[in-house]
Amino acid sequence: MNSFSYTRANEVDTAVREVTQDKAAKFIAGGTNILDLMKENVERPDRLVDITRLPLQQVEPNAAGGLRLGALVTNADTAYHPEVVERYPLLSKTILAGASAQLRNMATDGGNLFQRTRCYYFYDTATPCNKREPGSGCSAITGFNRIHAILGTSEQCIATHPSDMCVALAALGAVVNVKGPEGERQIEFEDFHRLPGNEPQYDNTVKAGEIVTSIDLPAEGFAKNYTYLKLRDRASYAFALVSVAVGLDLEGDTVREARVALGGVAHKPWRKPEAEALLKGQKATKENFRKVADALLQGAKGFGSNTFKIELAHRAIVRALVMATEMKKK
Repeated sequence: MNSFSYTRANEVDTAVREVTQDKAAKFIAGGTNILDLMKENVERPDRLVDITRLPLQQVEPNAAGGLRLGALVTNADTAYHPEVVERYPLLSKTILAGASAQLRNMATDGGNLFQRTRCYYFYDTATPCNKREPGSGCSAITGFNRIHAILGTSEQCIATHPSDMCVALAALGAVVNVKGPEGERQIEFEDFHRLPGNEPQYDNTVKAGEIVTSIDLPAEGFAKNYTYLKLRDRASYAFALVSVAVGLDLEGDTVREARVALGGVAHKPWRKPEAEALLKGQKATKENFRKVADALLQGAKGFGSNTFKIELAHRAIVRALVMATEMKKK
């Protein structure tokens, strides 16, 4: 057993100070991911700073006319919150598509952003993994890589980001609020997670000592025409092979605005505004949807066992767009 110390923080500034002073310390809230990582010796923090008592458990309006989710609001409370269900059903649906009810009751919105990859080799400390040990190599590239990335990969890493919730947040264009030793700042969701590049050990752009305090949702939640399509090996409690979050603003059969984000295909939720722009002012047809799929998947590359994901993703994008369009007819 690896020994570690435990500290409970009651204020945000205290939590930031505790982690800033001890570089081997980690925040813990619901603990649904970090405890697994500790059990597998993937992460071995010297100290855990319990942040469950911080005043970050509110869901309230934000200045932009949207909704602010406190970082410690649980996934379950978010999914079933009346304002989320009414204004952001896409977010509610993605949360309910992930994990089990028990995990959703424990997992927090802030913690969900920090989920680490479920790559087999990342969890197996007997194998090389650049994400776990930089410079050791990537076992997945020439190994069994059925669940791995087809977009945004590098020679250092082909791992995928596992979150369902984050795919919806990417599609919605959420903003993450953080606080650290240098004060408060905002991170656009598209800039929150990183592609692996030459430093796959870094999953996101959060700086040392910073803590997520809340997530801001925009005023527009695409509540009329949306869908989350999750393709996986079994019907429940499985991570996505490919997932697609879609939000559409339609005027008749014409698309005024489109949002499309992919999960299970890259080191971060995958979104390309230039691909979405192909639908603006266009008819909501399969032909136009295929053009969006082509643009989203431009440069996609398989590594053997996961090459099937390219065609699967293409079909999933078109299907999800059709599903979102047809909601108005029901």
